[in-house]
Amino acid sequence: MGFTVTIKCPGCDTENTSDSQFCKKCATPLPTPLPSPLPTSLPSSKKITPPLAETLQTSLNELSTGSTVAGRYQVIEELGIGGMGRVYKVFDTEIKEKVALKLLKPEIASNQDMIERFSNELKFARKISHRNVCRMYDLGRGDGTLFITMEFVPGEDLKSFIRRSRQLVVGTAISLAKQVCEGLAEAHRMGIVHRDLKPGNIMIDEEGNAKITDFGIARSISGKGITGAGVMIGTPEYMSPEQVEGKEADLRSDIYSLGVVLYEMLTGRVPFEGDTPFSVALKQKSEVPQNPRQINIQIPDDLSRLILKCLEKDREKRFESAEELASELSKIARNLPTAERKLIREETPAKKPGKRIRWKHSIGVLPFRDNSPQKDLESLCDGMTDEIIVQLGQFQGLKVINTNSMMRYKNTEKDIQQIAEELGVEHILDGRIQEQENRIRISAQLINPKADFTLWSHDYYRELKNILRVQDQIAKDIAEALKVKLVPPTGK
Repeated sequence: MGFTVTIKCPGCDTENTSDSQFCKKCATPLPTPLPSPLPTSLPSSKKITPPLAETLQTSLNELSTGSTVAGRYQVIEELGIGGMGRVYKVFDTEIKEKVALKLLKPEIASNQDMIERFSNELKFARKISHRNVCRMYDLGRGDGTLFITMEFVPGEDLKSFIRRSRQLVVGTAISLAKQVCEGLAEAHRMGIVHRDLKPGNIMIDEEGNAKITDFGIARSISGKGITGAGVMIGTPEYMSPEQVEGKEADLRSDIYSLGVVLYEMLTGRVPFEGDTPFSVALKQKSEVPQNPRQINIQIPDDLSRLILKCLEKDREKRFESAEELASELSKIARNLPTAERKLIREETPAKKPGKRIRWKHSIGVLPFRDNSPQKDLESLCDGMTDEIIVQLGQFQGLKVINTNSMMRYKNTEKDIQQIAEELGVEHILDGRIQEQENRIRISAQLINPKADFTLWSHDYYRELKNILRVQDQIAKDIAEALKVKLVPPTGK
């Protein structure tokens, strides 16, 4: 959910997002906003100033404060303007939560091919459930508008934080980079590559935690790279050499971009700058970056080497995974002075010898079982499982095991206690679906495996012909019921 303020081009008066260095219309270099005074700690709550994948221009539809979109989203305030449209903080009257709503520009909303790509990408992106990834929710239409809803993150984007700080201290930079690695690792495990990772697409919340935004958006905007016809996917200052050449991006492309971000956090500048986007892109392909330690002597030698490895032109020479990069950052962190180490958020390891650590609020949703005589409801069972996981993932304070991890338990002979132990969760949702005289019965029960006790159960009955239309609502009902059981209002 990144957002940005705008900068007017001095040459043609076109509005550009604040994380752009060049005008999207005429490529004129844009003025750099003056930084605020140097902060002494991580950012406090401020009006959000997010980014979005750049592209396309034109006039935008606007929403007024207090208006309602699609009969559901009440507009609280405008947060900023991104490359794809205006972004608003809204109140979702159905789930009773504040969310971000990105109102897409008319020329994007009218491009059916692009909208279809958005829809396909969001089906995957919305499945990412991780504390360091901003949740993507839905692509919606209403009142003649097309919009995307996503998690609302109170705070500011990393680009703004860097501008205020000029250079981040090493401990803070490592902390944020590790969190981004963790979010990327989860997405990469699901086969999802960001393709446009940059400080403007990394939000820093009020507690100093990083959240990656805009997964699935960059790929929806098709193009052939900067040297070919079409729209470029990515931002020149953060693009990997292979993206510049129009080649397919993979997880190592995201690692290159994260290397640029880490370089910028520690030096206050990107590795490659130029008078035009094209000149910057050429440098990504051909020039060797300056050692960041030559710019900031406070950067340890091993951290400089790590950054330069991320920035290798040949992707085969970079870190093979976000997990490997995070591990190396942890090793570097252990050698920092005590004061610097205190700035780094060290998570309890996911595993200890022999078993996983349990979370206070955690749940695994077993694949719903098809109990119909004909065994012809498998797609409905899978869809219901996935939708409930998506809905549960919207609740703060609740760890939800992702769909891919849960699907390996489809038709398993393992008992619930064993599954819960393997997953490291305190609760299991068990469900089944069966057909009864042209009606569908959906049964769900929340189980505490350790105590072998059912905390909640409910049956839903719907007409078979209407089941697909009400699937989402049933999933939401189940999720809301579980929220009461799993996440008390006190947070205890």
